[in-house]
Amino acid sequence: MGVNGLLNVNKPAGCTSFSIVAGIRRLSGERRVGHAGTLDPAASGVLPVCLGQATRVAEYLLQYPKEYVAGIEMGISTDTYDGEGRVTGRGPLHNISLACVEHALRAFEGAIDQVPPAFSAVKIGGRKAYDLARAGQQVILQPRRVHIHNIKVISFDLPYLKLIISCSKGTYIRSLANDLGQSLGCHAYLKDLVRTSYGPFKIEDSVTPDQLQKTASEGHLNQMLYPLDCAFPVSERVYLDESQAGSVQKGLDVPLGIQSQCSKGYCCAYTTDGRLLAVMKFVTENGLWHPEKVFNL
Repeated sequence: MGVNGLLNVNKPAGCTSFSIVAGIRRLSGERRVGHAGTLDPAASGVLPVCLGQATRVAEYLLQYPKEYVAGIEMGISTDTYDGEGRVTGRGPLHNISLACVEHALRAFEGAIDQVPPAFSAVKIGGRKAYDLARAGQQVILQPRRVHIHNIKVISFDLPYLKLIISCSKGTYIRSLANDLGQSLGCHAYLKDLVRTSYGPFKIEDSVTPDQLQKTASEGHLNQMLYPLDCAFPVSERVYLDESQAGSVQKGLDVPLGIQSQCSKGYCCAYTTDGRLLAVMKFVTENGLWHPEKVFNL
């Protein structure tokens, strides 16, 4: 049956998300392993990792908001918008007060159009932007609509500012730091970043790579796995009888007798003994539910 589930990994700063995935692939013996929501190498914190059939639900995790604690250094900007890049500007801080910062942050709350950093994995003509930027080519990226749910100042001690940020998928905290510096006319870059939560995954419940190594060597890795259905923010649970389950396994649309509005038109279907069988999507045209993902757990 393989290893099926999700891990809440606390990625250390200084390693890539890919290296975490590669390590878990070796530890688990499961070849189907992937992460949901890349963290930059310099960032740390919550990195959900999907194993086995959980790799098929990674896309649903994108619906969840993420929370970060961001350390920003004011007065300096870099070409990468973080501490890894070349300094591109400096600005005065004598007029920057906490009130100024809090006022400027209001413009970043809600739905905003944000330009990703040139040094990012966004693709231009099939090539990653950071490859073009490192080759000295001009990179022009289009703004993207993202949603900043909330920004709050945790500490303010110039030149350092610490924020807690709740945001949607696709948000670049590096861009937010750079844009804040531009808004205040003083320059700024992202000095450090910790992802403290990603939907149901909290940093206080996360496990380090060393802990994973120890647990796997003891043969208890399965005890750390979250079930596949935690990938759904809100999910109606529907239990199928034998006939319905057989139809769903064949990929057939079925009536479920529940409202189509639940979970934005999605629900999770289970067998009578409680096994997750499928992710179901409501089909408006026929009023039935279609098995979008069927699992063999």
